[in-house]
Amino acid sequence: METFSILLSLVVATSAYLFWFYLLIRNLSGPKVWPLVGSIPALFKNRRRLHDWIASNLRSMGGAATYQTCTIALPFFATKQGFYTVTCHPKNIEHILRIRFDNYPKGPTWQTAFHDLLGQGIFNSDGETWLIQRKTAALEFTTRTLRQAMSRWVNQTIKNRLSLILDKAAKEKLAVDLQDLLLRLTFDNICGLTFGKDPETLSLELPENPFSIAFDTATEATLHRLLYPGFLWRLEKIFGFGSEKRLKKSLEIVENYMNDAIDARKESPSDDLLSRFMKKKDVDGNHFPSSVLQRIALNFVLAGRDTSSVALSWFFWLVMNHSEVEHKIIKEISMVLRETRGDDHKKWLDEPLDFDEADRLTYLKAALAETLRLYPSVPEDFKYVVSDDVLPDGTYVPADSTVTYSIYSVGRMKTIWGEDCMEFRPDRWLSPEGDRFEPPKDGYKFVAFNAGPRTCLGKDLAYLQMKSVASAVLLRYRLSLVPGHRVEQKMSLTMFMKNGLRVYLTPRNLA
Repeated sequence: METFSILLSLVVATSAYLFWFYLLIRNLSGPKVWPLVGSIPALFKNRRRLHDWIASNLRSMGGAATYQTCTIALPFFATKQGFYTVTCHPKNIEHILRIRFDNYPKGPTWQTAFHDLLGQGIFNSDGETWLIQRKTAALEFTTRTLRQAMSRWVNQTIKNRLSLILDKAAKEKLAVDLQDLLLRLTFDNICGLTFGKDPETLSLELPENPFSIAFDTATEATLHRLLYPGFLWRLEKIFGFGSEKRLKKSLEIVENYMNDAIDARKESPSDDLLSRFMKKKDVDGNHFPSSVLQRIALNFVLAGRDTSSVALSWFFWLVMNHSEVEHKIIKEISMVLRETRGDDHKKWLDEPLDFDEADRLTYLKAALAETLRLYPSVPEDFKYVVSDDVLPDGTYVPADSTVTYSIYSVGRMKTIWGEDCMEFRPDRWLSPEGDRFEPPKDGYKFVAFNAGPRTCLGKDLAYLQMKSVASAVLLRYRLSLVPGHRVEQKMSLTMFMKNGLRVYLTPRNLA
């Protein structure tokens, strides 16, 4: 009798769960959802092509009249946090990033995961804390002084380091990992611009730098927190093992390095961002303490390093595969340099382009924007839902759930970018006459630099840095992929190339 009661209870509980499960998923769109395990089987199967899998799910949502939105469900549906609403339609993205901005903050999951690394820095904060730093940074990023400082750092890194490394590789017919070189270059530049201390990771010896290694380790360990259930990484942290052990050790190195930089700036202020923030005061009228300055600086290093270098890597790969685009870029650079430096090709190569020259490269900017449309440095972004809401396409998003807007998918939608959306065509960014850069009228079709109140403050500086590096490399060399080298995406929050970008360099005959 007791056995029968137990069996009956199991049958009733199972039936009740399946009925509840049916009611729960009947209106969901997207990948197949299974009892208990949700969408995990499909996620696991497509883990090596996650961004393309998300894009294919969104494309399957319908034709031109529909909004691309789907739901990915995590196991058990224990809470509303088990739902990930994924969208790529510009109207939905505008709703999230601008119209209902306050309802879609970073949220507790993201902030908790990144707190040890980024603290309450600008990229990991919401509300008043974020607003104070945003206003302070906005004032600094509009100054010509900062632009000039960036120009100095970029040009000296190109002239004194990158060019020497590439020249040596070309003469000795050696392959280089261009992605690694670009990561080192942007890391040195952003460190110099942020706190005036050059880690010198880019040099002929390609040395290992303790701060750079520790920063990479800390970033990777922090990303693990987003990929696994919270209780797992919290257990690792409590007992001090696994990625949490690596995170703790690397943060000690990072913090010591930053403390030295702050002490140096207190003794000798300069025109770097850290020195500028040291002069500012918080909402209570007090100067920022060293612990806060440390996190503010790290936020800028994280944002300024990976995004530009990753974008440049994909840009060079695309240009290698589109000779007509390469020809137009070289033609435009030559035209600008002929006007500013005359016909002597040697003078063209003596110094990298200054920012005023780079500013005139309209077609090159179009090619970089087209790269970011197809391969955005941050392919997916996540927002926490504060209160129940309905997106413009009618999708209901419950409080405490997560909304993901897929920047990668936006650029791959025929309904948004046309039938040729998968083609690398920089001309789509130019005026009919081809003499002006014209971004889409709907600014939410292109959110590689975010949009709304959180639009990237360093957008213009990023374009100028990328143009300076791209022109310096392409003016000197033709690039060719090492035979057999596979270019594929690394599945992380930033769209790195999994195996790097290994290329041979052939000196270009400008004549």
